Amino acid sequence: MFSNFRSLLFKIDPETAHTLAIKSLKFNFIPEIFDENSNDPLFSTNLLNKDIANPIGMAAGFDKNAEVYNSLFKLGFGFVEVGTVTPMPQYGNPKPRVFRLVEDEALINRLGFNNKGSESAYNRINNNPKRGVLGINIGPNKDTNDRLNDYLIGLEKFHNLADYITINISSPNTENLRNFHDESKLDDLLSRINAKKKELNSKVPLVVKISPDLKDTQIEDIANILLSNKIEAAIISNTSDSTREDLKDIQKHQKGGLSGKPIEKKSNTMIKKFYKYFNKKIKIIGVGGVDSGESACEKFLAGADYIQLYTGMVYQGPNIVSKIKKELKEILNKKGVKNYSEIVGNHS
Repeated sequence: MFSNFRSLLFKIDPETAHTLAIKSLKFNFIPEIFDENSNDPLFSTNLLNKDIANPIGMAAGFDKNAEVYNSLFKLGFGFVEVGTVTPMPQYGNPKPRVFRLVEDEALINRLGFNNKGSESAYNRINNNPKRGVLGINIGPNKDTNDRLNDYLIGLEKFHNLADYITINISSPNTENLRNFHDESKLDDLLSRINAKKKELNSKVPLVVKISPDLKDTQIEDIANILLSNKIEAAIISNTSDSTREDLKDIQKHQKGGLSGKPIEKKSNTMIKKFYKYFNKKIKIIGVGGVDSGESACEKFLAGADYIQLYTGMVYQGPNIVSKIKKELKEILNKKGVKNYSEIVGNHS
């Protein structure tokens, strides 16, 4: 049934199709998914001091304006991350800016933090109490005079609403944003954010979203900075602005961030490296190419404590969480474990 719907949807421009998906969820046109494994203890876990039914989350980028997070919980997601939210509303980059690479089961986007701004997101969440664990992903406006201060504005705005706040330093679609991966700039940013958190007397957990395009020499330095600044979790990773060599689709050279199957192995390799340096002191949320029980299992084996997806749902449909859990259950039962967390970091 979804394959027929998908073929119709794929005839529409990707950004228009996404808008339709948001409207469908907003007005409950997508029925609640039946999931026989909805409360299976095999998947139960704790995310940043909150109990969740499963470790599968919706990545930021799908629900940019905090419109459908409660509908996503109905689809079975264990947690949802909204955003990226900037202090002021912004249009983002010129259209077209989203491209489906169907042959590669991938997307390329150069959206550029298009969103309605922090006031709009705050009001939506405040007026629609969350029915699950909700992360809020924050970033700076494109034309701001002080990017660092934009993060502080986001923290102050959302620290009382969010179950965790993600500091997004890794989108390839905001010019020079990834400069925050520089050792001294990252340390300064996180020190200032922690100082603001202390000033606000806030206990909100902080998460940092990392680029997959780091050099090996950067990984240990970044891991040490996250450890010294007591960051609770890292999202590994964002979209890639490289990794185009083996793509088949004619649109592979479009500028922007690549997501989906082609970055799965790159993401897993990064997770393994950070897992070693974190030494279990920082949790890892693994992202990139998750669309099946097998791909989820590979993320856990690499060292991810939780996973997120977005592109996988574009290609697999709204029942993707129940599909992953069903497949993952078979794999985990063969391994003889009582909870998926027993395999985290057990890569050979």
